[in-house]
Amino acid sequence: MKKVTKFIAIAVFLVVIAVVSIVKMTAGEEFSFVGEAWSLLPPFVAIVLALITKEAYSSLFIGIFIGAFMVSECSILTTVDTITTGAVTSAISDTAGVLLFLVILGIIVALINKSGASRAFGDWAQKHIKTKAGALFATFVLGVLIFIDDYFNCLTVGSVMSPVTDSKKISRVKLAYIIDATAAPVCMIAPVSSWAAAVSSCVESETYSGIELFVRAIPYNFYSIFTFVFIIVLIILGFDYGKMSGFEIKAEKGDLSKLDVALNDEREEIRVKEEGPASPAKGKIIDIAIPIVLLIVISVWGLLRNGFQNIEEGSFVEAFSETDATVGLPWGGIIALILIIIYMIARKVITFDEAMKCVPKGFMAMVPAITILVLATGLKNMTGALNASKFVENMMADASGLHWALPGIVFLVAGVIAFATGTSWGTFGILIPIVSAIFPETSSLFFVGISACLAGAVCGDHCSPISDTTIMSSAGAHCNHIAHVETQLPYALSVAAISFVSYILAGLFDMIGVTILSIPIGICLTIVFLIFMKKKVVKAGK
Repeated sequence: MKKVTKFIAIAVFLVVIAVVSIVKMTAGEEFSFVGEAWSLLPPFVAIVLALITKEAYSSLFIGIFIGAFMVSECSILTTVDTITTGAVTSAISDTAGVLLFLVILGIIVALINKSGASRAFGDWAQKHIKTKAGALFATFVLGVLIFIDDYFNCLTVGSVMSPVTDSKKISRVKLAYIIDATAAPVCMIAPVSSWAAAVSSCVESETYSGIELFVRAIPYNFYSIFTFVFIIVLIILGFDYGKMSGFEIKAEKGDLSKLDVALNDEREEIRVKEEGPASPAKGKIIDIAIPIVLLIVISVWGLLRNGFQNIEEGSFVEAFSETDATVGLPWGGIIALILIIIYMIARKVITFDEAMKCVPKGFMAMVPAITILVLATGLKNMTGALNASKFVENMMADASGLHWALPGIVFLVAGVIAFATGTSWGTFGILIPIVSAIFPETSSLFFVGISACLAGAVCGDHCSPISDTTIMSSAGAHCNHIAHVETQLPYALSVAAISFVSYILAGLFDMIGVTILSIPIGICLTIVFLIFMKKKVVKAGK
């Protein structure tokens, strides 16, 4: 099977390169792929290959190569230059702060594990969290509470809750779904978050401030709200469907689908032979609670500090609107890491030498996520170089006549762009100015249109295998990335379909002045859909 998928990947790559070359030669020298529908070809190929081959690295690189080939007007040498400087090198530069924060979190997780605090927390959870539903609810609540930043959410929730979900035989891909489904959606409806700041910075309004527009758009962010309803009802009903169901059946038998389980067991056997049995772990629950609290408090401080540096004077909200998470989070992470090491050595749960050995361990644990993130960002750079935003703007202008259907169309377009590019921020950065032009600020659909844009961006980001949030959710849960994408896709698409219907209803209800009715109707549709799916699953199992 692996040989077949490798052959498919090579065949697709060669066919696409050949088609692009033929198009360029036949169209003439003045023809350009920039700003045309062709600009979405590289991410489309990468996503399709990733889903077919179940392998992310080569799929992303092929997408980068195709994008660079198109940017370089089909010149091979220029393509190599573009890949090196325009894609990979600039991707590392663009994500340096995030990469550093990933490594810091990896080291903190290694320290907590080495101290035995994770095991202590797992033992406590087994005694106090009695059911599988309780473990899932606890994971969901923690994900909602960490609303400051999605990167921070993904890795913190995964580290804290994996011992709990493991003890209740919940698969790692189910944990990754809960993490992913709370990370971006909660940040998109939390007024004090890095996402609110990013949205505010994209708004150019004479009537509303960026943060005011964000807050007034929250009730119509259907995808985020319905995702929370979906998770709660799914946990209460206690079932799964699609590929997630198969992983949960395996988990009940003891196969949690953790990444590199066999490899870790093998390494432990070698270590025991060479070093002897490990010394008894001394960590207690407080040794996981204090590091997490330190990390949260100091990271928030880092975000605020960076924001105040940028505005010099102003309120907390204004500071968040100007903060740079790629600077604030690693700044806070470095201070938190130093304090955590000092705390653990002072508590005598680890020695200084053991703490230093956790540094390369934490880095190595994050290498897969770092590699995928760099490649995904490189692919985004190629999509940006091909000016996909121009094509989207022209397409949206053609649809401006369907006023009642525009919120639904905006949601779909935003979802497709975010899915193809793997970025929510880039998506609403492109679309908010366009949506603001389509919906006058005096229109009752203005806030619905903005919300549709934001909801579609979150939806596409949630579904996309090249999204940084999706990548870090699988890293936080320590599961196979493609398995995470495939298992959560049916759930995300179900909520997306309900959200689309709700935006169409919002446009129709606007004609009679009761747009707000689309919210309870959408919630009811979500609940009814899940009840129907459970009956279908039960019937199929008989």
